[in-house]
Amino acid sequence: MKIMSGNSNLPLARAIAAYLELPLTDAAVRRFADEEIFVEIHENVRGEDVFIVQPTSYPVNDNLMELLICIDALRRASAKRITAVVPYFGYARQDRKPGPRTPISAKLVANLLTEAGADRVLSVDLHAGQIQGFFDIPTDNLFAAPVMAADIQARYGDQSLMVVSPDVGGVVRARALAKRLDNAPLAIVDKRRDKPGQSEVMNIIGDVKGRACILIDDIIDSGGTLCNAAQALMDEGATSVTAYITHGVLSGAAVSRVTNSALKELVITDSIQATEDAKASDKIRILTIAPLIGEAIRRIADESSVSSLFD
Repeated sequence: MKIMSGNSNLPLARAIAAYLELPLTDAAVRRFADEEIFVEIHENVRGEDVFIVQPTSYPVNDNLMELLICIDALRRASAKRITAVVPYFGYARQDRKPGPRTPISAKLVANLLTEAGADRVLSVDLHAGQIQGFFDIPTDNLFAAPVMAADIQARYGDQSLMVVSPDVGGVVRARALAKRLDNAPLAIVDKRRDKPGQSEVMNIIGDVKGRACILIDDIIDSGGTLCNAAQALMDEGATSVTAYITHGVLSGAAVSRVTNSALKELVITDSIQATEDAKASDKIRILTIAPLIGEAIRRIADESSVSSLFD
């Protein structure tokens, strides 16, 4: 088994390799003067089971192209099996046609990975579970919920908790976390989105008064929805609001928005390499999912059960 990484999130790749007690594969992923990507693998991978760690976060297109070229290089070097480890799957929010004459880009990316030569895909908290069906190769979707639940129990276990979904679509995710927190009660934020990137909180479904609220979601991008939801929960009498989000995209002024919001804390994972602004914010904390991904990689290599990780 070999672990290889692109440039998207080297710290996570190194942490996964350290968990598995393996060195990262010696490879160069660099750019020519015109920004063309060039990949050169400096060690033998013939007949090897190779895992490429490369979240397709910002800049999405560059990191996706790096991943595709790494897969092609490994295929031409006769690797036995190539697994694309994509902790954050870019374009996942474009998983359906929201209107006429629009693409389903998540399916296109799935096709690209398959055609490039990937034999398997490993991701974390896909935006929609049905994206697994876009692939014609085995796809494992890991969940960050066990890591988050352990952290919540350690920090807020002595408080009266309420798990909150920031929208109706995230209820299944919120219910799964609530179950891990000794069947904590569940609330839902009812919101209306007038246009992309903007949302208006309309109502809170559930009694949050006197509760320490845990907002749970898969992606925070601009942060508008989350900050509005936190303010609405505080207005309804919540004692505190903490957000646990798997993928901290945090584009634009998101870090500033979070810092000045009613949130007590935003907890994100290292599926995406955090920006310097995010690291500097006293309201943002980062949980590592390297052991989770590392253990899943070990089980895939050993041909043992991955789903039992979440029992």
